[in-house]
Amino acid sequence: MYNDITGIILSGGRSKRMGVNKAMLKIGDKTLIERTSNLISAIFKKVLLITNTPDEYSFLGLETFEDIYKNVGPLAGIHSGLINSITKKNFIIACDMPFITKELIEFIVNYKTDKSIKIPKAEGVTQQLCGMFSESVLNEIEKMISGSVSDNNENNSKKNIGFKVQHLFQMVDTEIIDVENKFVRYEKGMFMNINNEDDFEEAIKRIKG
Repeated sequence: MYNDITGIILSGGRSKRMGVNKAMLKIGDKTLIERTSNLISAIFKKVLLITNTPDEYSFLGLETFEDIYKNVGPLAGIHSGLINSITKKNFIIACDMPFITKELIEFIVNYKTDKSIKIPKAEGVTQQLCGMFSESVLNEIEKMISGSVSDNNENNSKKNIGFKVQHLFQMVDTEIIDVENKFVRYEKGMFMNINNEDDFEEAIKRIKG
């Protein structure tokens, strides 16, 4: 168990596409949030839950914080997690990834790099909400949220880069880990997340075998 790294779980609440709080969807005998909480709590001594509806999650017994900046999306969750963490190193994960494993998380945590962020990539997809984030990136996140960061477009004029997490990776040193080829126990679909009803039904089938 890691004492010097905080595990931070992001739970955004009601899904627009599903019409419910997907964290509370049950896959097998546990909800998505229970699966994630149990997994992260088995790896990291200190665990934080970031949600804007904390009362829904009181049964988990986790230390819970809301977004400081509202209506900014996952970037606000990352910001709140990092600003409330007492450790320099932090592992951040979304609550809707039922097939990620302890071994895969530990591989990401232990991957050697000096960069401020390290996130996995597999099956052509970079997993923006599953990786290591240093507290040192807080300043850049706050610049993004405040609108003080801009980018040149094709007309050489300035525009705000917005709140997309992917833009953070362009602003700070980020290691993209090819886990599909570097993690020997990688299996297809390990990073599957639940975005819609079809994903939910597929996840249930996978759990049943």
